[in-house]
Amino acid sequence: MKTRVASLAMLATSVLALSAVSTAAAANEGAWLDKFPKRQAYHAATDKIVKGRKAGAQLSQWNGGFVDLHGISRHFVMVGPDPSSSNTTTTIPFLVVPVVMKYPLFKHMVFDPRKDKYDDGETALDNFLNSPMVKSNVDWQSGGVDMGKTQYIDAFQRGSFWKYVKKNKQYHVVLGSPTILQPMTIKVGAGQGVVETNPRGGHQLVGTYGFGPMDTLINQYISSHSEVTPDTFVFFVTRNIFLTSGGCCIGGYHFSTGTSPGSQTYGYTTLVTESPSFSQDISAASHEIGEWMDDPMPGNNVVGCNDNSWLEVGDPLEHRSDWGDFPVTVGGFTYHPQDLSYIGYFGAPRKTSVNQLLSFNQYGQTICPGQ
Repeated sequence: MKTRVASLAMLATSVLALSAVSTAAAANEGAWLDKFPKRQAYHAATDKIVKGRKAGAQLSQWNGGFVDLHGISRHFVMVGPDPSSSNTTTTIPFLVVPVVMKYPLFKHMVFDPRKDKYDDGETALDNFLNSPMVKSNVDWQSGGVDMGKTQYIDAFQRGSFWKYVKKNKQYHVVLGSPTILQPMTIKVGAGQGVVETNPRGGHQLVGTYGFGPMDTLINQYISSHSEVTPDTFVFFVTRNIFLTSGGCCIGGYHFSTGTSPGSQTYGYTTLVTESPSFSQDISAASHEIGEWMDDPMPGNNVVGCNDNSWLEVGDPLEHRSDWGDFPVTVGGFTYHPQDLSYIGYFGAPRKTSVNQLLSFNQYGQTICPGQ
């Protein structure tokens, strides 16, 4: 997550022809992946409600740390158990909320991830559920080393802490089989958003909606749905919707209702169904879920980087002209997850990660500015 300009399309498509990359670079201007809401009274209210639903429940998490290159001790909280002492699979209950956006003032356009389809006929939601974000359908490699046939974010985390995982070979942290909750429907009124040709793509129509109002409605949904408890991760999914905050476009974000172990973590992503485009297919989703894994309670994991004061693993690579994405083909469909930064980027000992790499797909070649 981040509070600075990035390329939402970031998570989109990595290996494009040079001319296409140049076009994408121009399209990146003014796009964010992601942005943090300011903590509001409604977050605290939601926090109280979810903590009352399941006594003592909390997200599986571990506390770690490192001494950075300036000799400063940095501490963090991440999802799952400590990879230095665990040698088993941890499954995080995963809740998915389809978000239906209605625009009555724009020819009654409706954007519904359960119904809107890619060119191959698969709905946006099904495409996400069949993707390597949710299914263990890719045998991943990082730096030529096998990370296993697993979900992308688990493979990334294994690579980041390979010093321990190469011994604890059964260490995995994965999202569970998704539970699809009741859709959240938003009717966009006058002045709340528009329908326009994709400003970060080229030909499809996209809708816009305010970042603050979306976070407010997400918290209202969490507060009113008892299925959402602190030991789950709840993910809100739109199709072809960019959030706005002083301009377009925000393709996703993650946050929590508080910063204590029992707070509720949640995220939002849009699935853009044209290609190439900012935030196409699992581009933004990989960014947000990856950052949720390594910074589930934003504000807790402070690092000494001038570009990234929190331990946000997607932000450092989304500024690339290719958005930091790389292609992965599964079942005839080419997905575009974003490359993510390993712990060494933030000033931790590089030997912690596989082959002392700085990112999963090796796009990252330098440590963060300030280290």
